[in-house]
Amino acid sequence: IIGKILTKGAKVTEFNEGDLVGVGAQVFACHRSDCKPCNNNLDPHCPRGVFTYNSKYPDGEQAQGGYAEAVRVDSKYAFHIPSSIDPLYAAPLMCAGTTVFAPMLRKGVKKGDRVGIVGIGGLGHLAIQYAHALGAEVVAFSHSPNKRQECLDLGASKFVLTSDKKDVDAHRHTLDFLFITSNSNSNQYNEFISWMDFEGIVVLLALPEGHMTFSPFEFVLNEVGITGSLIGGVNIIKKALEFASKHNIRPIIEKYPIDDVNNALQHMDDGKARYRIVLTH
Repeated sequence: IIGKILTKGAKVTEFNEGDLVGVGAQVFACHRSDCKPCNNNLDPHCPRGVFTYNSKYPDGEQAQGGYAEAVRVDSKYAFHIPSSIDPLYAAPLMCAGTTVFAPMLRKGVKKGDRVGIVGIGGLGHLAIQYAHALGAEVVAFSHSPNKRQECLDLGASKFVLTSDKKDVDAHRHTLDFLFITSNSNSNQYNEFISWMDFEGIVVLLALPEGHMTFSPFEFVLNEVGITGSLIGGVNIIKKALEFASKHNIRPIIEKYPIDDVNNALQHMDDGKARYRIVLTH
């Protein structure tokens, strides 16, 4: 959400009425001294946390989300937008951008690492940009051959068409990290594991339905780790915005007026969005 502050509490000092700010996928966490998630920069996991959509504050008030005329936000979860970032492009950076950047920071992706991205969509196209800006050698995996040039333009060093067995075979045991951003079939994970070098890490960012199926033998044989990542907390969002500003990382968006929201949602449900839809008031 991007908007201007209408009013603020008496204890809020870092913002003024009229300031342009952004809000990500979370609007509250307790940040208490005895809260383990909050004290480990994992405030999205705070047991008292409130997400931006379809969630409730501790006092029972509903979080209204971005479709409302106004939204209540804890001041920690309002963010100044860097002047170099057009507000139209800022909102996706605080959700999709932060989602892909958070595990890259936590897992220590660095210059020279070999990073694979599965799924070149709303998350994947930003993951390519963040990993490239971190200095990694980025390999984009997609079943869509028409995305090859786009991936290379976004910063991928290589593009692998997943239906091309020869191309896939050439990249087995070559990756340090693999970020899965698409709802891949449950039986594809043995294939993903085979792309990893020893002690490589597979990071799940998408939430496919059902259960994943894979052979423990593959994990043990290759000493591969698998983990997941939710969104990023306050500190990660700030870093994601600053890093995007510095390295000119921007989402590819489509704009719809808020009055046309139903058509925008249908466009998304049809799988035609490229790659994040921004509703404008």
